[in-house]
Amino acid sequence: MRLTADGATPASRLVLVESLETDDGYAFDLAHPLFLAAGDRLAFEGERLVVFRAAGERLSPAGSWSTRCGAGVRRGTGLPDPLPRRRSR
Repeated sequence: MRLTADGATPASRLVLVESLETDDGYAFDLAHPLFLAAGDRLAFEGERLVVFRAAGERLSPAGSWSTRCGAGVRRGTGLPDPLPRRRSR
């Protein structure tokens, strides 16, 4: 699911988030999975992720940045490439 982390666009439905990938090959990997409810909003302030709950609560979950470029990610989808199967001898 594509989420917009601009601080203004609400999530359209309940979603479990483990990492957020940017269009330029970076990813913010959460230390623990996070449920976003419908109406919750995301934003990045500096290098921190901020979650604005629909009820008014503000969270800053722990996580770290990594790069997601080259083999392992399908360009344009953010989905991992299928691993090549090893042939048994």
